[in-house]
Amino acid sequence: MMIDRVGAINLVQQGKNTGWNNQVNRTAQTDSITLSSEALEKSELYRATELVSSAADMRADRIAELKKKINDPSYINEAIINATADKIMEVFGL
Repeated sequence: MMIDRVGAINLVQQGKNTGWNNQVNRTAQTDSITLSSEALEKSELYRATELVSSAADMRADRIAELKKKINDPSYINEAIINATADKIMEVFGL
């Protein structure tokens, strides 16, 4: 008596021909984030602070000159004090 095969016995070979591996789910997915207004403000402030701290001081010579004048006891007199007070009053509109 002879028994014929009804189906494939090798399961690995059976899975090859299904075409299952050729189908890919191609749905478009994107990631996104949302920042609060507070976070945006802090980011802008941080960026400005970093920019200012990394910039070279353009007035270094002027600052050195003023430090020298202030340390000179003969520089500070009544005329300088009055001129400074007048400029302060102008700034505040008094």
